Amino acid sequence: MIAVIDYSTGNLHSVGNALSRLGAEWTLTADPAAIHAASHVILPGVGHAGEAIARLRERGLDSVIRDLRHPVLGICVGMQALCRHTAEGDAEGLGIFDARVRRFEPRSEADKVPVMGWAPIANLESKLFTGISGGEFVYFVHSYYAHLCPDTIATSRFGTEGMMYSAALKYENFYATQFHPEKSGDVGSRILANFLNL
Repeated sequence: MIAVIDYSTGNLHSVGNALSRLGAEWTLTADPAAIHAASHVILPGVGHAGEAIARLRERGLDSVIRDLRHPVLGICVGMQALCRHTAEGDAEGLGIFDARVRRFEPRSEADKVPVMGWAPIANLESKLFTGISGGEFVYFVHSYYAHLCPDTIATSRFGTEGMMYSAALKYENFYATQFHPEKSGDVGSRILANFLNL
């Protein structure tokens, strides 16, 4: 059973629908016992990262997540919550990944924020990307990003100057993507299937 953590943020059910398409059993839960008993845990999210982190702490889920030893996947705001700090709300994150989340700074009128749409990922360095060679397009919706760090396992680029940032992170049993695999077609389905096979 896969536990999708419920902390009153957006995009929870679209992740569940993607899991169902893969034939996986999943439950939406904020119960620590159910989260610990799951084979895999997903922390999805859309919205304000600082508020999302506050909700995790209010429910005592921050310590639950830190204690997990089975595979965990953060998605979008879920990834940002797992970082050391986010500029969105000036909030301390859970500190799983040694990265800070910053807001994109457009350098020209052509640089649009929020970033919305399809973009390629590259420099893939994890079993999460088995069967994916790099250069494939995935779907992003975000105004904030994690800088490059030792935990970076995939990159993408922003703006006319092509600034590189972390599209995915990994530390021990924790994985995260800034993009939305549940909205990224066949490539995203492969990434989710790879995660479930970890």
